[in-house]
Amino acid sequence: MIKVAVCGCAGRMGSAVVSAVQAADDMEVVCGIDPAGAAYDFPVFASVGDATDACSFDVLVDFTAPSVVAGNLEVALPAGIDCVVGTTGLPAEKVEELAASAPEGTCLFIAPTFTTGAVLMMEFAKAAAPYFPEAEVFEYHHANKKDAPSGTAVRPAQLSAQARGFESDAPGNETEIAGCEGARGALVDGVPVHSARSMGFVANQEVIFGSMGQTLSIKHESWDRESYMPGVLLGIRSVGERSGLVVGLESFFD
Repeated sequence: MIKVAVCGCAGRMGSAVVSAVQAADDMEVVCGIDPAGAAYDFPVFASVGDATDACSFDVLVDFTAPSVVAGNLEVALPAGIDCVVGTTGLPAEKVEELAASAPEGTCLFIAPTFTTGAVLMMEFAKAAAPYFPEAEVFEYHHANKKDAPSGTAVRPAQLSAQARGFESDAPGNETEIAGCEGARGALVDGVPVHSARSMGFVANQEVIFGSMGQTLSIKHESWDRESYMPGVLLGIRSVGERSGLVVGLESFFD
């Protein structure tokens, strides 16, 4: 039985993780961590330090905020606790530093998305990128999302840039008119990324490739947070067999 602690258990994603873990027959939630508190049939602590002092668990799942995730991992990883992280926004250098703080045999697994469809979207984008001179990413998330662009949008931009090995000739931010800066999006390795935030979305991403006389759109939509749960459970089940830093749910695909 895998013993799990859930950071951010009072939030929307955290509560969905709690339900998914409780429904699985090979794992259990032994505690939650959330300064807001929450009414569950297991203890909920205000901090990871309080949780590690009071409970023993194998895996920490973190769906909190960019401003607090590093602090959570700075406690859990040196203690030898495997971590499954869905919070995006940490700089790559900080992620590597955190992973290095863990003893041998401890895994930091961090993923820009936990939906299988979004992972496949990224893989398809990487395959298409060398054949199209232009690429842009559009992402639409709920109004309460704390970071922009999303990790799910940054990753296909990075993969596309790596796969094609050249930069677009399309006009960039130098063409933005005064007072409308940002119209061409944020450049991620030379690929423009555009972020929309609105109630009604959960997590939607689209990569659009273009060449003379044609476009190719690769799109993924999530309507419900339940779409993340198979990926979260896969991460929880897989980290015990890994050590060090693992990035991307595709790392655990057969």
